[in-house]
This record gives sequence, structure tokens and C-alpha cells, in this order.
Amino acid sequence: MRIRSRAWFLVAAGLLAVGAGPAYGADTSSAESAAGSVQYAVQDLGTLGGTRSKATAIDGNTVVGSSLTRGDAVEHAFAYDLRRHTMTDLGTLGHSSQATGVEGDYVVGKSDLSADGPTHGFAYNVRTRQLVDIGTLGGSSTNITGLDGDTVVGTSSLSGDLVTHAFAYSLRTRTMTDLGSLAGPSGESTAAAVSGVIVVGSSSLPNTPPTTMHGFAYNLRTRTMTDLGTLGGSSSTANDISGSTVVGQSRTAGNRLTGYAYDLRTGIRTDLGSHFLTAQLISGSTVTGGDGLLASSFDLMTHTSAVIGSGRGVTEVKQIAGNLMVGDNFAPNSFAFVARVDNGDFTYLASLGGLNSSAAQVNRRGVVAGSAALSSADPVNANGPFHAAVWVPHTVA
Repeated sequence: MRIRSRAWFLVAAGLLAVGAGPAYGADTSSAESAAGSVQYAVQDLGTLGGTRSKATAIDGNTVVGSSLTRGDAVEHAFAYDLRRHTMTDLGTLGHSSQATGVEGDYVVGKSDLSADGPTHGFAYNVRTRQLVDIGTLGGSSTNITGLDGDTVVGTSSLSGDLVTHAFAYSLRTRTMTDLGSLAGPSGESTAAAVSGVIVVGSSSLPNTPPTTMHGFAYNLRTRTMTDLGTLGGSSSTANDISGSTVVGQSRTAGNRLTGYAYDLRTGIRTDLGSHFLTAQLISGSTVTGGDGLLASSFDLMTHTSAVIGSGRGVTEVKQIAGNLMVGDNFAPNSFAFVARVDNGDFTYLASLGGLNSSAAQVNRRGVVAGSAALSSADPVNANGPFHAAVWVPHTVA
């Protein structure tokens, strides 16, 4: 699972009507059939007493994000139970906090230790209600970017805060492992995602400028870091992994920027082309990415690609899970969307009475989590405050 942060505000226009949806706990449809022939009912998850909230991730019946507290004094991470319709304040490590990912019983995120202090990653167990500071690699701060099973990955500063390294943290043993860098202890590295025992990210190289990076894959079992190389150019990144396939960006021999996919088992590297320069994500054999304007999908089995959505405005995919993709379309205003990989069906998701909506993630039942604008009391403004929201699918008669 790759973790992404979300913004509080967007600018958008338009509203879609939706009908009532099924109960949250009802497993009425799989992610593979949740879009295209369904409608989505938007539901407000509320706040922790403040005016605004946002949802950043969903797994099963748990939605996580952050909300302003009463009086809009400070932002706290929350976990929302879709079965019980309850929002739990996860607390902080001293000042403010934001939840960025969830899997099973664990929520991960970040928290400021004080109003002007450093930021540490945290893990929260929704069953035991225990909040744990995962610490650092000796420096002042950590940033969590991925969660899979009991492994959390991210980037931490080292002692003196002059160098940052990728890390893996075990939720089971509560230990943090420094993944090092391709340039040795003094080099820089960042982690982007984890799948099983493989962590992917980007690292500086020996005897090269610090800004020249290569994508890497780190095996937590063998404790070895592999340079993923490039498509012939000087630099690359590794941004996501599914199974044994890593996706990222690379320069070619002609200094062209392009997206790529690399199979760790076979060593086969696929040039995805200039439509996959940014935000590369992968699920199974399907890659998504963008060119700064449009988002596209690429099938690694058939080597065919397709534009996601209408091809108007700016489209960004936030997550791909099985047959579903969710994200935002700015055309020129912003709407959350859910789209199907197999047939390209593209559905806009409604706001909560305002004009904007933003999607973050989708669970296996096709329930989408994100944020949506309430209606505005001020006729000059199109949107009221944003609240965390979910969009629940139901089959069209």
C-alpha cells in the first residue's frame, strides 16, 4: 500500500444525484464489479468537533484521515468505523496528527511532537487503542509512505539531520531497520512502497552528484538492495510495486523522460512511454500514470494503453485496486471519480451539497473514501467546509 497526503481544499463545479446505498457491512459487490453499472450514495462522516475533515485511506470497514477538533484548535487523526458509524480520535504524539494509511487493525500516519517541533511517524492499533511513536533512525523526523502486513516503510533523517535513509519498521517487533543507500551510509535514499518483503524507492549513487538517483528494490529477508538501473539514461525512480513488478520514471539514452515497469523475477524492463511520466501506480498487470495533463492505463500483458476518463482537463489517479481506479478530474473544476480498468467506464462522485469532491482510496467492496464539500452559507463561495466522506455503490435496477 502506498500512502498519499491530501489537500484540504479544491475548486470545482457540478453535482451528481445519487440514490440510497446498502448497509456498510453488506458485501454486495466486489471491487471488480463496483463501477460502471452502479450508482454511488455519498455519506458524510462528520468531524471531531471542528469545521473540516478529510479521509485519506480505507480498508475493510475502517476509514482513516484527519479532522480539526472543537474550535478548529488543532488537527487530529481519526479512524471511522463504517459498521458502527463512529469516529475515534486517535490522539497525537504531542501536538497535531494525520492518519495516512490503514490495513487490518493498524492505522499509520504522522504527528508533530510540538507546535514547532519535528514530525514522527506513528502506528495505532484500533483493537487495543494504543498509539506508538515509531521513532527515527537517529535524526529528528520520519515520514511513512507505505504499509503492508506488519511492515511500515518510509524515510527518516539520520543523526544530525544531514542525511535521510529509507527504513522498514516491524509492527510485530517494534524495531526500525535502516535500509541504507546504493551510495553507502553517507548516501541518500527514500522509500516509496512495500509489497511482502520487497521495499522500493530511490537512492543516490556512489561517485555521482547527490541529485542523481536510481530506483532500488530492497529485500527484507536477504537484507540486500538492488539497483534497478535505467532505460539507458542517468537516473530513475521506483514509485510503486505489485507482486514482482516495480514501476517508476526513468531517463532514456536520449535523455527523454518516460515511465517504466521492471519485473524483478525476469529482469524484463518495459518502456511505458511519455504518457506515464508522473504518479506511476500498479495493481496486478495494470499500470496507471500521467503526463501532467491526462492519466492513462497500460496493460503489461497486452502492451495496450488507454486514456482514463473523457480526455478533458487534468486527470490524476490516486489509487488503483484490482479493476477499480479512483482519483480526481479537473476539467476545469474538480470532481472525484471512480473508473473501471476493463471497460473504461468512468463515474463522477457527488459532493455533500457544495460543488467539490475528492477521492483517495477504494476498498474491496467498491466503497470509495475521500472528501466532499458541504453547501456554502456564503453565496459568493461555491463550497462550504470539506468533510470526510464515503461513496457507497449500489446496483442500478
